Amino acid sequence: MIVRITENASWKLLRQISFSKVSRNNVVARKLSTLTPVIPPSPDDFELVSLFDQPQSSRMTRPTSVTGIFQHTRLTTPSAFTTLADSTLVRAQLLTERILRARQSRGELFKVVKNLDRLSDLLCGVIDLAELLRNAHPDPQWVQSANDSYEKLCEYMNVLNTNVGLYEVLDVVLHDSEVVKSLSSEAYQTALIFWRDFEKSAIRLPPASREKFVSLSSEILSLGHEFVNQASAPRPAALIEASELEGLKDDGMGARLQRQASSTQKSLLVYPGSHQAYMIMRSAPMESPRKKLYVAAHSSTPRQIECLERLLGARAELAHLVGWDSYAGMVLHDKMAKTPENVNHFLDTFLDRTAVHAREALYALRLRKQAHLRTSLLPVIQAWDRSYYCPPEPPEPPVPLPPLSLGRVFMGMSRLFKHLYGVWLRPSEVLPGEVWHPDVRKVEVVDEEHGVIGWIYADLFARSGKACGAAHYTVRCSRRTDDDDEAGDLQMNGAEEEGLLEASQRFERVKRHKLRGVQGEYQLPLVVLLCEFSRPSVLSGPTMLEWHEVQTLFHEMGHAMHSMVGRTEYHNVSGTRCATDFVELPSILMEHFLSSPTVLSLFDSDGFSTDSQTGNNHQDPCHFIDTHSSVLLSVLDQVYHSPLALDSEFNSTAILAHLSNTRGLIPHTPGTSFQTQFGHLFGYGATYYSYLFDRAIASYVWRHIFLSSPVERELGERYKREVLCYGGGKNPWLMLSALLKMPALEGGDAAAMQAVGQWGIDDSSISSRH
Repeated sequence: MIVRITENASWKLLRQISFSKVSRNNVVARKLSTLTPVIPPSPDDFELVSLFDQPQSSRMTRPTSVTGIFQHTRLTTPSAFTTLADSTLVRAQLLTERILRARQSRGELFKVVKNLDRLSDLLCGVIDLAELLRNAHPDPQWVQSANDSYEKLCEYMNVLNTNVGLYEVLDVVLHDSEVVKSLSSEAYQTALIFWRDFEKSAIRLPPASREKFVSLSSEILSLGHEFVNQASAPRPAALIEASELEGLKDDGMGARLQRQASSTQKSLLVYPGSHQAYMIMRSAPMESPRKKLYVAAHSSTPRQIECLERLLGARAELAHLVGWDSYAGMVLHDKMAKTPENVNHFLDTFLDRTAVHAREALYALRLRKQAHLRTSLLPVIQAWDRSYYCPPEPPEPPVPLPPLSLGRVFMGMSRLFKHLYGVWLRPSEVLPGEVWHPDVRKVEVVDEEHGVIGWIYADLFARSGKACGAAHYTVRCSRRTDDDDEAGDLQMNGAEEEGLLEASQRFERVKRHKLRGVQGEYQLPLVVLLCEFSRPSVLSGPTMLEWHEVQTLFHEMGHAMHSMVGRTEYHNVSGTRCATDFVELPSILMEHFLSSPTVLSLFDSDGFSTDSQTGNNHQDPCHFIDTHSSVLLSVLDQVYHSPLALDSEFNSTAILAHLSNTRGLIPHTPGTSFQTQFGHLFGYGATYYSYLFDRAIASYVWRHIFLSSPVERELGERYKREVLCYGGGKNPWLMLSALLKMPALEGGDAAAMQAVGQWGIDDSSISSRH
């Protein structure tokens, strides 16, 4: 009886730690919420429900006309994609030559920034498409073509980054007062981006050093691709003895496993990540099977560790080559944080803020373990104890809701966008050959003033061979195209040579559109959302989403709307092409809207009432432990990209162990090397802190702008006007200070970073997807 009382008391303590703040927030939200007229669903909203909830076979017959990927009529085969890449390379070389000759004509100097942006868009238009296809296309031949094209064009882009002639031309432009005065603020920001990229690319160094830079850049891309693939590779099975399964607290799968072990009298092979492993980690009273599975799940091959350490070493060498003492210093120079020192101060603040609550939760876990083991001393919580003594609880909505289908959630998002921005989603028919898999759905993004402003292709259902996880791919960025002056581009001699340009020229022409009420012609944004939801069927009905899947969809749609609303005249500052430590703000803020009962009512055409319902006290009581661990990973990222990476004795596992044992809550487990599964080390190298940083900003924006009136048009327009519409065309500190009316943030200095750190994060309802 004493043991039971102790367990119950410690569990109660855990729940109090987690729920007290959440419950207060729900009450505050209800008291502050003001009544804003809710716009009823439109016919387009109901069509969205049908588009995503009806099985493919039951939908209307497709048109008979055939096209290619994204309606590029020639992109119907892998060889056609290879032809496009080759054609793009030739056009890029000609445009490069035009820019190099700009000093021969004063008129051409005024076009240099525009032509550099065109050159970047020309290459990225194919590179970004290749990145999508190699992660989503089910045909291995398409994947191979995409891989080859990606590497070929990226290699050329690396060469351009070290082209002294291009750098010298841009230098002339930026030192010509008349030319600079002619540039819009967006164009000038674009010019500075190119300038900084050149500065990072060994441009001032001798030819041999520039060649070394290109070689290192290519090596980093290759190692990064291998590292990301290996990060999600299956880990070896753990050998579990029958005796280790005694007392499993699971009457279903656990009982079956016990019977199997008993009848066969053989050890069981259990694979990390399997349902059996998940059940054992939550339900096995004995430590040994949980420890075995944890060690297996966090093991690495020598090659996996070597790949990561070579990647980190190559990055450090590249940074050193261009005059930086670390890769972090080089990368952070043009971010909001500016320096590794500022990032570390920010992370130290976060560790201090979370440590108190995290240690309280850890103490409660130790009490539970003590009661379970019946020991006199408080035992140490090990990494394999987390799920047993504090089973992760699936996230739930803030108020009880009826089951949510995928179509209903899309309808709710569309209605939310209409309230906030005057923008909504409209189903669009997919032509044969336009997409890479029959599961893909297409929606138009419609603005009440300008008409169609972009397209979203939704590849949302799980299938074999598809990239894991959720992702937002910007396949095409916005930019103005009517002032491209293609007539001034260099041409090739002879009809056969000119034919080499045709594939790229056709590819570019498809992307140009007129917007109602907007001067000029634009390339409109096109994005793809990838998720792993279950597929609707005639037997099972529509796809019903778990709450964490709803959060995922809102997060990715936040990125998508940034791409749509951030319609700029220059490709390099369009939508999500902004500072890495600012880009997650729109997506995380979107998740905050799910804490509003008013927003949740938009999922239903009749607007089901949520005002009288009590909140779900569903938060994982170990939320603070997980947040503390996330901060620690951000610290690890900074250490991995510090000058230490150049040390001949650099050991990524030893660094992880030291950090866990000195600053973590749970000691490192010998024989494990989680770092090889930390996939964000490639895509977010030296900037993994960005997610925490943007969580703090999003939490503050939500509390001080949207919390009391989450569907008010005036507030949505303010956010769109001050933040979303600029993409990366304005200093994010200036955007933030204007949005929040806080001039002190404009400088973006150490004090501004410290101010954001002091805001903290009040987002226990936000998923830790990063």
